[in-house]
Amino acid sequence: MRRRLLAQREAFAADAAASSAAGDALTRHLRDVLSALEPQLLGLYWPHRCEFNAAAALLADPIVATTRLALPYSERPTIRLHYRTWDGAAPRARDDCGLATADGPEVVPDVVLVPCVGFTAAGHRLGYGGGYFDRWLAAHPGVTSIGVAWAFSRLDQAEAEFAPQPHDQRLTLIVTEAGVV
Repeated sequence: MRRRLLAQREAFAADAAASSAAGDALTRHLRDVLSALEPQLLGLYWPHRCEFNAAAALLADPIVATTRLALPYSERPTIRLHYRTWDGAAPRARDDCGLATADGPEVVPDVVLVPCVGFTAAGHRLGYGGGYFDRWLAAHPGVTSIGVAWAFSRLDQAEAEFAPQPHDQRLTLIVTEAGVV
C-alpha cells in the first residue's frame, strides 16, 4: 500500500499543471487552518519524496512570517524525533535519516504539520513506517497535529485497506487540496 501511494504521489507530482493547482488549493486550506489556530511555534517539515512543500508555500504568508518555526530531527538508532528551531532559510543540517533539518536548539511546537503518505477520515496516518512521528505525538498529547496529504491518498478504513495499529496516533485534522478532514 505504501509503495502504491508513493508511486501515485510521484506520478501526480510529475503532472506540473495538476500538482500546481492542487498545491495552490492545499496552501489556501492550510493558511485558513493556521490563521484560526494562531500557533506560537509551528513545526513544519522539509519535503521528501514529492511531499507537498508546506514550508515554501507558507513562508511568505503573514501568519507564518511572524511565527516562530521548527523542523523535525530524527535520531537513529533510538528512533526518536524532536524539533529544532528554524530561521526559515534553507536547512543547513541533516538528521540521522539524511533529511534536511534545522540546527537550532531543541523545542516543542504547539502546532505541527505532519506529512502523510496516506490517511483515513478518522485521522490515522500512514507514513514511511519508522514510527518517528507516532512516538513524538504520543509523548506530546497536547500538541495540535495537522496531517498534510493529497486527497487521492485517502484510505478506506471501512474496507480494511488500512488497519491502524495500537501505537498509531490520530492526527487532530488533515488538510488536503480538497479541504479539511
